[in-house]
Amino acid sequence: MEEINGQEIGEKVVKVLKTIYDPEIPVDIYELGLIYDVMVSSDADVKILMTLTSPNCPVAETLPVEVEEKVKTLKEVNDAEVEITFDPPWNKDLMSEEAKLELGML
Repeated sequence: MEEINGQEIGEKVVKVLKTIYDPEIPVDIYELGLIYDVMVSSDADVKILMTLTSPNCPVAETLPVEVEEKVKTLKEVNDAEVEITFDPPWNKDLMSEEAKLELGML
């Protein structure tokens, strides 16, 4: 059996995350700072700790499911699970420079 390369899988997961956008903001969820952690187990199970821009976010129900489904499409990933947290709560300081530039905040 092939050895699991957690870092490589993690990088592929990030690439997938960068294709998922917040419907209200034209920036992907990774650059927005919504992804707090990507963990890859030795069994290639991926756990993503993420937040939403607000608890009342209109995609609170669908976004985590979309993230899970898209990450599961990676052939290297055995399973994927998304955990939503509001600790710490999201704020615009978590956005990348790229995201701030895109939104005219720099």
